[in-house]
Amino acid sequence: MAKETFTTTSTLEDQFLVKNTARQHTVFVDEPASLGGTDTAVNPVELLLAALGSCQSIVARTYAKKLDIDLQGFKVELEGDIDLDGFFDKADVRPGFYDIRATYHIETDADEAKVSDFVRFLEAHCPVGDTIENTVAFSSVFHII
Repeated sequence: MAKETFTTTSTLEDQFLVKNTARQHTVFVDEPASLGGTDTAVNPVELLLAALGSCQSIVARTYAKKLDIDLQGFKVELEGDIDLDGFFDKADVRPGFYDIRATYHIETDADEAKVSDFVRFLEAHCPVGDTIENTVAFSSVFHII
């Protein structure tokens, strides 16, 4: 098994602004003004959609040649629905996405059947998509400072 461990650190800065670091990279996350933030960055669920789209794009680039797809251009648009009553503890509903939809824009000379197989392959091999679709073991500890 080729196990790899990835790590990030998220630090709450001001109001809802969060500084996230991974290796030498920094990504900020905030909430829109309508949800109490200052709208200085994407919010966590938008970042999740961006992570999914990024992962699908990387899988597409990684496997296009192997699957004999001349990938001249690739874009994925993602949208997801959330019932905010779950987040705000107003109703007994999940706080996360209950539906995510993807629209792929693939520039290629491959036929429709081959592109359909390609999309099924990239969705099946995207680690972020797999994480969204399947239960993942999660554990936590806390430290009082």
